[in-house]
Amino acid sequence: MNRVVLDAGALIALDRNDRAMWARLVRVLEQEQDLITHAGIVGQVWRKPNRQAQLARSLKFVDVRPLDLELAKESGLLMAAAKTIDVHDASLALLCRENDVLYTSDVHDLTALLSARRLTSVKVVHV
Repeated sequence: MNRVVLDAGALIALDRNDRAMWARLVRVLEQEQDLITHAGIVGQVWRKPNRQAQLARSLKFVDVRPLDLELAKESGLLMAAAKTIDVHDASLALLCRENDVLYTSDVHDLTALLSARRLTSVKVVHV
């Protein structure tokens, strides 16, 4: 079963109560697909928790992985290979597996990172 990977843009859309993104989330849950991101992505969007009820609600359904030392080192190597500079994007690309769906607002960099990993079957969807 393919998984759905969420970047900061996807979480921001959920936080802003974007109907299209919430419809995607509901569809993913109905299909019993796994939702995944990492803690660095959450850190990019978590600003005012008392005003981010939609984000907090959405995170209940997401497997939030740690951004640990091993993933950080692998991310650095991937950034060098892809010639990109965002450790969070690189770490997210490393979480992707074949046939996953990645919701992102940064299609260009994430496509470059996935290409450097030679992951050709990840579907990158702009949000």
